[in-house]
Amino acid sequence: MATGRSIEQRMQALGIIESQLEENFARSGGPGGQNVNKVSTAVTLRHVPSGVSVTVQDSRSQAFNRKLARERLLDAIERRREKERAAEIARREKLRRQRSPRPRALKKRILEGKRRRSKLKKLRTNVDD
Repeated sequence: MATGRSIEQRMQALGIIESQLEENFARSGGPGGQNVNKVSTAVTLRHVPSGVSVTVQDSRSQAFNRKLARERLLDAIERRREKERAAEIARREKLRRQRSPRPRALKKRILEGKRRRSKLKKLRTNVDD
């Protein structure tokens, strides 16, 4: 979801301020040799109000991992908000459909189908007797 906008612009658009982010560092594993064994390069970034959290240990550089963590956190928050927005729209649409009355022609077709089915079932009971 990364767009051409900077991290600061995306944070501002989402209404996220730096003080809402909680950042923790840990030693990462994997390739990188002595550097990853000695330096806390893994970054865990958490958006406190929403509880969304990401951990990044892709690079040997803590600074690059911090940047990646911010981008991924913003992506996750955007996805979550989009999902919530879609769910709200679906809920509203469902409510609208439930409230609107059935068209007269549709009601007539449904009742006609029920009458037909009823006749078939009545014929069946007469055969079984």
